[in-house]
Amino acid sequence: MKPKSYRKKSSRRPDKAPKPLTPDPFATQVVHNVLAELPGLLAVAVVDVASGASLAAHSNVPTIDPNTAATFNAEVVKHKQKAMAALQLSDETIEDILITLSSQLHLLKLTENGDRFIYLVVNSHDTNLGIAREVLRAQAQQLETHSGLAA
Repeated sequence: MKPKSYRKKSSRRPDKAPKPLTPDPFATQVVHNVLAELPGLLAVAVVDVASGASLAAHSNVPTIDPNTAATFNAEVVKHKQKAMAALQLSDETIEDILITLSSQLHLLKLTENGDRFIYLVVNSHDTNLGIAREVLRAQAQQLETHSGLAA
């Protein structure tokens, strides 16, 4: 048996993004709708929380890969859900998560049942956060409605 210091430690980080699932036609439509309403966005994706896979994505800049970001952001959502469970906040649900960077806003808008979210990246200097939130709220409702019909 190797001494403990030589054992390879398993990483908890999702170093490898899961392969994107077969594009979901409705998720693709949601991405197009967000892009039409917020044409100056940097990136957008519809993400499955359980798998961390992107169901549809678009980026206007080569430095942001929404498919890779989907995996990491799904972990953020899962950890927040675990924290809420530990705090016994059973009557609360996550509506959205806002991450503010020096020049970007990253917004994760969950569907009502929490199984998917829309991931949006915008420039913080030229985007109205209220409008961006409203666009995502409407599109998350559409995503939820479609998910309910497909089930």
